[in-house]
Amino acid sequence: MSEKNQLLFIDFEFTMPEGKMKHKEFFPEIIEVGIVYVKDTEVSETYSSFVKPVHFPKVSERCKNFLKVSQENIDAGITFKEFVRILSDYRGKSKSPITVITWGNMDMKVLRQNCQRNGEVFPFETSEFRDLSMEYKRFFGDRNQTGLWKAVEDYGKKGTGKHHRALDDAMTTYHIFKLVEEDKRYLQKPSPPTIGDRIDLTQVLKNYAT
Repeated sequence: MSEKNQLLFIDFEFTMPEGKMKHKEFFPEIIEVGIVYVKDTEVSETYSSFVKPVHFPKVSERCKNFLKVSQENIDAGITFKEFVRILSDYRGKSKSPITVITWGNMDMKVLRQNCQRNGEVFPFETSEFRDLSMEYKRFFGDRNQTGLWKAVEDYGKKGTGKHHRALDDAMTTYHIFKLVEEDKRYLQKPSPPTIGDRIDLTQVLKNYAT
């Protein structure tokens, strides 16, 4: 894998409003980050942390129950400013634009919105992006997008750790990526040569004619 193809698998978990009716000012904030940094086809580094939300610091009961986290977990997390710096540091590990891979497009949408709301520079402006869920959908000809853990189960595998934990989901995305890339390479392999390719049949027929 060349340097320009170094990969950053990222997953975020977000805050949720309390109940189905959203507060008119509510917007999702990143509260957990999981990163899998892949270099030369191997996992070089991983990172995981909670992130303290800025605008809605008290996490809803619905969010805590869904993600199986506590307010204490979130309060002990890094600040949003530090979180952006860490992402920038990963981007800077490669001299060429690093490729960011996510399952779905929400992670980068929410990150961009959170950066705007908090006056921070979006850390991946020069990066390439790949939505693996869309690649998976196109590759298998599915009509709808498949959930992360359903996709890995369709391969007869199991997800890493616990679903909706950022690092576990980032690692599961990496594992699906490897499976899909392997299938792509398999389909691109040339067909084995036929006996006609191996033998000059004109010479064989000439021998029979004599």
